[in-house]
Amino acid sequence: MNFERARFNMVEQQVRPWDVLDPAVLETMMRVRREEFVRQSYRSIALSEAVIPLPCGQVMLPPVIEGKVLQAVQVGKEDQVLEIGSGSGYFAALLAAQAAWVRTIEIEPELVRLASSNLNSAEVHNVIVEEGDGAQGWAKNAPYDVIVVSGGLPMLPAAFTDQLKVGGRLFAFVGEAPVMVARLVTKVAEGQLRTEDLFETLVPTMKNAVKHESFTF
Repeated sequence: MNFERARFNMVEQQVRPWDVLDPAVLETMMRVRREEFVRQSYRSIALSEAVIPLPCGQVMLPPVIEGKVLQAVQVGKEDQVLEIGSGSGYFAALLAAQAAWVRTIEIEPELVRLASSNLNSAEVHNVIVEEGDGAQGWAKNAPYDVIVVSGGLPMLPAAFTDQLKVGGRLFAFVGEAPVMVARLVTKVAEGQLRTEDLFETLVPTMKNAVKHESFTF
């Protein structure tokens, strides 16, 4: 299979038509080899729109969603990035291609091993994979320039925005089935947030995600 041709088609026929037009994002998606982050049995569809399963009941986000997220958070070369939900390690590799470093938190030990192995094989050296519960972010290394939450959140806990630097960007999928919104939150100043809902989609809900009913008044 000609992966270079398939990757070109992924970018030009899937990602770009979804208004992902940032040249740096498109170049990053051409450079990072998605097929290296899937099991051998799925390599032939790694660059397609097909849903690619991962262990522990997880799936890879479609390339169009990955492109939209990467474009929204506008990662800079000096940025320190937090990702919640490592999956296969592919999206961490995309972030790492544009950032100073990425810390990715994964609650499932099997996925920690998978992401670590894939990133090591791809020679991505500016990603730290940690096992842990990121349902409230990862405060011990905060603040961050960018936070990306790859699983669905019924609600967005304030802990996430508390862990952003001023000027920092947070991307999360907020809501519950049948529809979630892809939300970009920018920390304009201390205590001041700007929120944009970019598109609707549906992704698996993050394990241990905070729910509305867990709050008491």
